[in-house]
Order: sequence, then C-alpha cells, then structure tokens
Amino acid sequence: MVEVFKTNVNELQHAEMLISRIHKTFMRYRANFDLHDCDKILRVMCTEGSVEAERLISFLHDLGFTAEVLPDIVPTLNHLGFSRTAIDSKN
Repeated sequence: MVEVFKTNVNELQHAEMLISRIHKTFMRYRANFDLHDCDKILRVMCTEGSVEAERLISFLHDLGFTAEVLPDIVPTLNHLGFSRTAIDSKN
C-alpha cells in the first residue's frame, strides 16, 4: 500500500535525512520525496501491510516537520467537464 503526504520539507538535505530516518525506523517502508511538487510530496510504500499514517506524521513532527495525508482524488466527468472527487482510501 502507498500513502501520499503533503509536507513542509523544502530542502534536498532535509528530504535525504528524513528518508534515511524513515527507512531505519520503519523497516518495511520505502519512501521518496517530490520537492518539485507544490505540496512537497512524500510517498511512502509499505512492503507488508499498510502505512501507519498517524505514527509517521508524529515521527516527522518530532523531527520538526509537518505532514498530512492527501486524499485520493479521482477525476469524474460532469456536465461542465472534469471535476475532482475525493475517495476515502479506507473503503
């Protein structure tokens, strides 16, 4: 399972440090950042089971960073064109 987070990580050295710390602390997680995205995206995949989002958010907070889960967005067609609909990933 993959979870996507919006973060306040702006610098490459911070992203590299966080990825290293995530991989050491959460052995089943594989993480990467997209610092070019306006939301400074952190993607985390769990090799077994699911990502514990609240635990990871707390972990990042303890290191001085913020993160929030981004909802799954699925484009839908309406009479005006495309709109975006949030999907609850727990269902």
